[in-house]
Amino acid sequence: MSAADVASGGAVADGAVADGAVADGAVADGARRPLAVHWFLPTSGDARGILDGAHAKDEPGRATGFRAPSLDYLEQVAVAADRLGYEGVLTPTGTWCEDAWLVTAALVRSTRRLRFLVAFRPGLVSPTLAAQMAATFQRMSGGRLLLNVVTGGDENEMRRFGDWLDHDERYDRTREFLEVVRGVWDAAPFTYEGAHYRIADARVSAPPDPRPEVYFGGSSDAALPVAAARADVYLTWGEPPAQAREKIERVRALAAAQGREIRFGVRLHVITRDRSADAWDVAQRFLDDLTPEQIAGAQRLLGASGSVGQQRMVALHGGGDLAASRRARDLEIHPGLWAGVGLVRGGAGTALVGSHEEVADLVGEYRDAGFDELVLSGYPHLEEAYWFAEGVRPLLDARGLTSPVARADERATRTHAVPF
Repeated sequence: MSAADVASGGAVADGAVADGAVADGAVADGARRPLAVHWFLPTSGDARGILDGAHAKDEPGRATGFRAPSLDYLEQVAVAADRLGYEGVLTPTGTWCEDAWLVTAALVRSTRRLRFLVAFRPGLVSPTLAAQMAATFQRMSGGRLLLNVVTGGDENEMRRFGDWLDHDERYDRTREFLEVVRGVWDAAPFTYEGAHYRIADARVSAPPDPRPEVYFGGSSDAALPVAAARADVYLTWGEPPAQAREKIERVRALAAAQGREIRFGVRLHVITRDRSADAWDVAQRFLDDLTPEQIAGAQRLLGASGSVGQQRMVALHGGGDLAASRRARDLEIHPGLWAGVGLVRGGAGTALVGSHEEVADLVGEYRDAGFDELVLSGYPHLEEAYWFAEGVRPLLDARGLTSPVARADERATRTHAVPF
């Protein structure tokens, strides 16, 4: 099959919907599927505060209580997420992160049902090679791969990896990249000629089964049409629900114009405790740990980013202005939504903060806004995974927002029939 067949919405594009998990998971009566909840692997390290050394700095840093991203520690987080019923774990990409493909491949044998949402940059690898890597991962993992396509970042980051295309060109290249990947899987031998890729007779030993779903983010005018045409899940950072809804409705309309239905995910941090005051005390401690100089330095870097999504995050706290009072509640930009993480962290910069009931209420608002999936994280990631799973998830199950998940059978590991 040729590139023209893909671009015109032929068999490859149609098959992406017909054979993918969107169609397979749809409910016959048109009801929405339960909310999917994912966690996060801290492959740049973890800490007991939000200054984790991975974001908004030119050199890696070390926070108080820093936990190195060793395989042993990442395995603890992954195994906990697996046992607690999270759908999958997002594994990030970037200068200060361990490689997402290698880390997740190393964790496959330690987990049973957990899926791995692997972030990667399409401009840094051949699309045919990416199709092969994904196919191999699916076979080795028993079908537990999800793909998070990260088109860009700040210019310094992109040039560090040898990528000198401008912003809009990168998204056009991503469009071609995904056309090639799907073509190799669905129409081999596959030949393609575009502005960025020239591929002849591409194929893999066997296509992945199932096809990995593609998660795609981007807030610019160049990004949204690519998401509408090629993504299975459009993933966006956690703006207030009404604001986030406006964005995803644009993508929904663009997808509908092409006869497609896609799902929507929101990327958020979380601080949840038995009492609301305790959760806000944690947020206040996070803020107290940051010096004005650290905040100012991070905002200089984040403010210079060419990412439209990053600029939307910066605007939520006024480039750090809302932190001037040093009161965590002054960074509450919507009831229970805290912008303090974005003071020093690039990317997702907001957190759900409150009691378990309050956090569940805010999750319900995002559900009502049109979101189908949550990708969550919290500091430290091991402990916060338990806080959410044991405190909030039962409430979401009871409200019908999520479907109860059978956790790992602990009885299989007991050494006595009756605990003592």
